[in-house]
Amino acid sequence: MLLKEEKKAVRAGEYDKDFELLYGETAGPAERYAGLCDAFAQMFGEERDIRFFSAPGRTEVGGNHTDHQRGRVLAGSVNLDVIAAVSANEDGIVRIQSAGYPLDTIDLKELSPKEEETGRAASLIRGMCARMRELGYQVSGFDAYTTSNVLKGSGLSSSAAFEVLIGVIISEMFNGGASNPVEIAQAAQYAENVYFGKPCGLMDQMASSVGGFTAIDFADPAKPVIEKVDFDFAHSGHKLCIVNTGGNHADLTQDYADITAEMGAVARMFDCKYLREVDEEAFFSRIAAVKKACGDRAALRAIHFFADNQRAADEAEALKKGDFAAFLRLINASGRSSYMYLQNVFSTSAPTEQGLSLALCLSEGYLKDRGAFRVHGGGFAGTIQAFVPADLLEGYRRLMDDVFGEGACHVLNIRTVGGYALSKK
Repeated sequence: MLLKEEKKAVRAGEYDKDFELLYGETAGPAERYAGLCDAFAQMFGEERDIRFFSAPGRTEVGGNHTDHQRGRVLAGSVNLDVIAAVSANEDGIVRIQSAGYPLDTIDLKELSPKEEETGRAASLIRGMCARMRELGYQVSGFDAYTTSNVLKGSGLSSSAAFEVLIGVIISEMFNGGASNPVEIAQAAQYAENVYFGKPCGLMDQMASSVGGFTAIDFADPAKPVIEKVDFDFAHSGHKLCIVNTGGNHADLTQDYADITAEMGAVARMFDCKYLREVDEEAFFSRIAAVKKACGDRAALRAIHFFADNQRAADEAEALKKGDFAAFLRLINASGRSSYMYLQNVFSTSAPTEQGLSLALCLSEGYLKDRGAFRVHGGGFAGTIQAFVPADLLEGYRRLMDDVFGEGACHVLNIRTVGGYALSKK
């Protein structure tokens, strides 16, 4: 349908069922999508047929740094997302204008990796198009305008949401929705690994693509075991808070790489590639040798993996049983393990910058024996996650905003769906 008609439909409430599904509200999203129509028209012209797409950010709930060791995780998609207005073209060119960034233009006749695009959005677009075509899907030209409210550097994974968005656009626009969420997530990981140049695991992409509370077992990453966890978080009596402490991930590549390298070194002592393949009892029986060969920190990080890998499964089980108190206890245990054993709450290259440590300390003091809190995502800088009782929310938010700046504490919802093509109801 023509852009001006889609804008009228947004204003008339014809997308309200989807807005309620994605965001839990209708008025705010309607204004946002109407603005998206205006931005697309200014960039690509009004006389175009368009469709709307969305892909959510994600929050890691359980399993901190377990995915790259073929472990278990529990993740949730959130109500912050990347959205797009998209129109097909006949040029064989993909043009994506993301708000606040230069236009990215990809010629579909040239889909090999380009060194000069490493670390840029263009590499993700090219990588997604290449991988989807390799998987046998039709990939044709399109023009898109995107906007995002997924906080960069927040651990909510804006890059994964962007990748998943492109995958859903290709699947829905040119292939009748034939690609499934797992396949799109795997293509997104490929684009980030091979084209963008970041050796990430699969959790971010899978959580964004699948949606809701999602338990994922990466024992076989080619065929991850995925289970949607049915739990009504909206009626738990708690709110999900992501607190941005003001740090960023710009210079932390080595810190992340060290975790993978140290866990891998421990695994190799047992003739394994990943810690998931190592027998836990065998590890503890040889821990003196592990300490000597790999170092104290590597041993501690392995201990964290074994415990948090099990906790991720236990957290999912607690939610399935409706035992939210047990879930909160497990979240707190995971947070302590990340702090003491995984040691990813600050970088040893910048020991005076400890925003995460301070936020965790303040959370403990304010929440006392209620709620739960932990480092969020990769760690070392950025954000913490807290499950805050509703009656403590405003005080908690004020505390975090006073210390880390106005708007530092973001109150989020768990979104029940992942990458999504909107339609009028």
